[in-house]
Amino acid sequence: MTALDTPLSVSSPAIGQGIDRVEDPRLLRGLGAFVDDLQLPHMLHAVILRSSVAHGRLRGLDVSAARAMPGVRAVFTGADVLAHCGGRVPVIPMRLDPLPELEPFEQPVIAHDTVRHVGEPLAVIVADSAALAEDALEGIEVDIESRSVVVEGGLDAPDTVRLFEAAASNCAVRLRAVRGDAQAAFANAPYVRRERFHVHRHAALPMETRGVLAHRDVDSGRLVVFGASKVPFANRRILAAQLDIPEAAIDLIEGDTGGSFGARGEFYPEDFLIPFAALRCERPVKWIEDRREHLIACNHARETECELELACARDGTVLGLRGRLAADVGAYLRTNGIAPSRNVIQLASGPYRIPDIDLELAVMLTNKTPVGTYRGPGRFETDFFRERMFDLAAADLGLDRVEFRRRNLLTSSEMPWQLATLLPYNSDSATDSGDYRETLERCLREFDWTRKSALNGRVIDGRHHGIALSCYIEGGGSGPREGARLVLETDGRVSVYTGSSSNGQGLETVFTQIAADALELPVSAIRGVFHGSTSGVDEGFGTYSSRSVVMGGSAIVTVAKIFRERILTAAAETLDCLVDDLANVGGDRIVARSGRTLSLAALAQARVAHGGISADGSFSSARRTYSYGAHAAHIAVDARTGHIDVLDYVAVEDVGRIINPRTLHGQTIGAIVQGLGGVFLEQLAYDDQGQLLTGSLADYLLPTADAFPNIRAIALEHHPSPNNPLGAKGAGEGGIIPVAGVIANALAAAFAPLAVAPHELPLSPSRVWHLIAQARDTQARAKVVADAPH
Repeated sequence: MTALDTPLSVSSPAIGQGIDRVEDPRLLRGLGAFVDDLQLPHMLHAVILRSSVAHGRLRGLDVSAARAMPGVRAVFTGADVLAHCGGRVPVIPMRLDPLPELEPFEQPVIAHDTVRHVGEPLAVIVADSAALAEDALEGIEVDIESRSVVVEGGLDAPDTVRLFEAAASNCAVRLRAVRGDAQAAFANAPYVRRERFHVHRHAALPMETRGVLAHRDVDSGRLVVFGASKVPFANRRILAAQLDIPEAAIDLIEGDTGGSFGARGEFYPEDFLIPFAALRCERPVKWIEDRREHLIACNHARETECELELACARDGTVLGLRGRLAADVGAYLRTNGIAPSRNVIQLASGPYRIPDIDLELAVMLTNKTPVGTYRGPGRFETDFFRERMFDLAAADLGLDRVEFRRRNLLTSSEMPWQLATLLPYNSDSATDSGDYRETLERCLREFDWTRKSALNGRVIDGRHHGIALSCYIEGGGSGPREGARLVLETDGRVSVYTGSSSNGQGLETVFTQIAADALELPVSAIRGVFHGSTSGVDEGFGTYSSRSVVMGGSAIVTVAKIFRERILTAAAETLDCLVDDLANVGGDRIVARSGRTLSLAALAQARVAHGGISADGSFSSARRTYSYGAHAAHIAVDARTGHIDVLDYVAVEDVGRIINPRTLHGQTIGAIVQGLGGVFLEQLAYDDQGQLLTGSLADYLLPTADAFPNIRAIALEHHPSPNNPLGAKGAGEGGIIPVAGVIANALAAAFAPLAVAPHELPLSPSRVWHLIAQARDTQARAKVVADAPH
């Protein structure tokens, strides 16, 4: 169910309408162009030999037998990369938050002397078929001298074994988020609570695994790489530097994509290895990742531990937040490896007025798969920490949980609110606009909070019931800019080219709506939206941090003004009149005051000899946008098994401007279900030797359509962002951010008489059962002590 409130005046006919997704007819007919659908003449297939050892010295690889096997065309090792790359193995630079001191921890594209996690590439086999390449894996003899393995990256992790011998410790960097004077706030606080929490390691797991197809085009001589996504332009810069060829000689092409959620599209070792193999073999080479590879090689996420202190006045006013945190980021710092860590501490205050903050986070290296961004990076974790602390503090102070939040939510008069400053980057951010209490109150009404509050702690049909709520801000619309190009085609329709990427989120649909309204044309006049590829626009920054509509959509609006002016100028020349004589522009025709008319198709055809009609440009902004909202959940827990059922779930969010309520609904529901999967089911578990124990979908559990209730999502657009012409704030991640906090607090509410206090995720049946058993045992022992004669 989706409800929509729209007091925002919208004069345009397309924006705000729930039109069908324009990309769906092609996809539903099986006409999508995913990377594995692509076939090129004389194409070869690659597989990757990966380390089965978590930490060790690579003493040698004997590939002679593999090279001699039927159908094998080449085997490339780190030695081959060294030989062809000027005596160096390229590393993958950090795309976000680079610091010179972090460069030693960047990942090489292939192991050549040391392996640091299971799944690290050791060799690439290229053969006539994927099956023959897989067979040849058995022909490679690997000699690795094992070293001690580091699997603990928490607050109390031992630091005796070094992953990088030149480093002083396994802490790559310490980040700090500061606002006000936390020391003074805590010195004078009448109430302080300290708690520890832990969020486990899990991952995005998009439906489609990764894939790369690379070849040198025989006509142009350009290196063409299919399978690009998320940030093709950034990845092209990296690849050009690694291969030492001009950036302009490379095209990265984005086709259809089966999901990303932050994981797909970052630069991975395979994004170098497959183009490298194609250039060496002088034939097209394709690599398609299998699910086991995906689980050990694609970015992991989330694993963070904290010890936090919350300072409050007796009336529940929050005075300060401080603490120490540790994020286990795995074996290397990949392209965006510390972005989640940054968000954990900088966005820790969420939508609340916390005047004084001092949080320090250690970015810890371990012998696990490296981490990266996953939908709501850092915010899923920090909202769990904060919302649990708030419920505990409210109980201590004898305050209602809702009233505690009301008292501390920022008001519209306090916007923009300055968030904590991130050190050592001196990075600042501020909220943009909103009424955070409005979404809370709407959520309470839709959920029927007052009536359901009577269910807390009740046992009905053998199950314990609990309800809870959580508030959040999203944080999206990251800059610095985005590019767009509009072209009038000879059939009179307009082609839209954008630097934003499509990961299945409905980008083609919402950009069609934005372009139609910006050009005052019907949706049918938009020929298509061509996204992501480096050949479509001169510059692009991609899709991440809920930025596509905010940045890419605003770029279309910006360029549309130039485009319309060029159409009018060209029409005036063709009709031999002044621009001011064009009395009406709309639909597919231009009308002059003289009565002469000109169709857009005729205009485009007349201008072919003059180079056609097009416009390009970009939208720039250094200011982020902040969607916000509130979630509430009602759960029932079987204390005998630890199983939790979600009986009702309500989400209310204000996204500033809704382009398409149906695609927004899909984003919100999908994000909530992903969050529930992370809370209840998903876990990347390792043993003490760095071996992944949940390396298949038989062990790594995912939510299914029948597992959760009919989630009610209400979207508002009452407070547009002042930071872009659309007023949009981004809405791809808000649904997942508060899920852990609201479910954990509902569990605590269901067993409030037992003082069950979840501090760690996931809330699997076994963990919940043990929490209940421990609480009962503690209560029983306390009763024995109380009843004992004194």
